[in-house]
Amino acid sequence: MTALHFTDIGLYLLLVVAGCFAGFVNTLTGSGSVVTIAALIFAGLPANIANGTNRLGVMVQTTVGMLTFARHGKAHVKGSEWFIIPAVGGGMLGAWLATQISGEVFERWLGIVMVLMLFIILYKPKKWQREHSQAANQKNVLNLLVFFAIGFYGGFIQAGIGIFLMIALVLVAKFNTQESTILKLSIVFFINIPSFLIFIYHNQVEWIYGSIMAIGQSIGAAAAARFALKNRHAAIWTYRLLVAVVIASIWQLFDLGQYLLL
Repeated sequence: MTALHFTDIGLYLLLVVAGCFAGFVNTLTGSGSVVTIAALIFAGLPANIANGTNRLGVMVQTTVGMLTFARHGKAHVKGSEWFIIPAVGGGMLGAWLATQISGEVFERWLGIVMVLMLFIILYKPKKWQREHSQAANQKNVLNLLVFFAIGFYGGFIQAGIGIFLMIALVLVAKFNTQESTILKLSIVFFINIPSFLIFIYHNQVEWIYGSIMAIGQSIGAAAAARFALKNRHAAIWTYRLLVAVVIASIWQLFDLGQYLLL
């Protein structure tokens, strides 16, 4: 058995810390995978392997988040199958495509999409802070198409899917923030079951790094779920965190830090 070196311990701690933060952010809003994929690449994994490995932690954190909500009787949202089923179908197609081609071009476009999302989120912020759901009949073609497309994106690259889902659930389906948080976890969980199996089949999962990061993600997910349940201002803080995460994602995707050195 190979002895652990100090550099190994430091790397493992980095993965746990990154996982904690990502688990918290992903449970409340989304885009925590931007952090975890970056950390896995920093650990030396190729981008495609980091993309597949990240799914292990996502599976763990969504399970922990859903169980935490379930213990408080908040795990089910009526009509959720109209979002989950098309999203899973899209996720399977996206995951298969991710194992066949490079995601570099897609990532460049992600930066542009994030800028658009920031404007959407900042538009009429009170919609994000509604206390009561205004969701009506969810059995419509628009929901099927929207959530199939989001599922495809989640299967393909994962990073940022939570933000897409929160936007769709709050602004399109008109759920309140807490219901959207719960439903988002369910959708991501079910998308990742077949997607993760596809990445495993194509040998694109690094189990040791993924397992270590998953420990941190489970801790962050549990903390975030409790925060969402107990803090009466959770909707406001979730909205603020969502804005902050999108801005941070734009900063990273466009590498805006380089201009500070000019």
